[in-house]
Amino acid sequence: MTPLHGTDPKEFIADFFTSFAEELLRSDEDPAVIVDRFHTPDIVQVADGHRIDRDKLIAHTRPVRKNRPTIRMEVHEAIADDERIAARYTLRSSQRGKDLVTEVHFFGHFTADGRMRRAHMATRSVPALDSTE
Repeated sequence: MTPLHGTDPKEFIADFFTSFAEELLRSDEDPAVIVDRFHTPDIVQVADGHRIDRDKLIAHTRPVRKNRPTIRMEVHEAIADDERIAARYTLRSSQRGKDLVTEVHFFGHFTADGRMRRAHMATRSVPALDSTE
């Protein structure tokens, strides 16, 4: 993973999530190994009030791999302070003929080597035809 220091925050967060998704979807490597490459062992993500630790994150990768969605991320804005980053982005995914669009407000902490340690996300589903920024 690329460290945040010296990287544009918009580019960093887009690269982080895109690379993580691509490795999960295009590889047969053990999902735990991929999760550990991008996250610390004590990772905690809270998405819309739901707490996800390392084990839950690994379990979440199984249906993602099975469904093999196409994913595209548009980062609208992002700021960083040392290893902390805040971003607002839109995640577009498509699987089995269904398009999903999710607006995300992300607040995270990364380690010096670019792995995610903590994240808090608030999300909102929007109609697929909505082009809100």
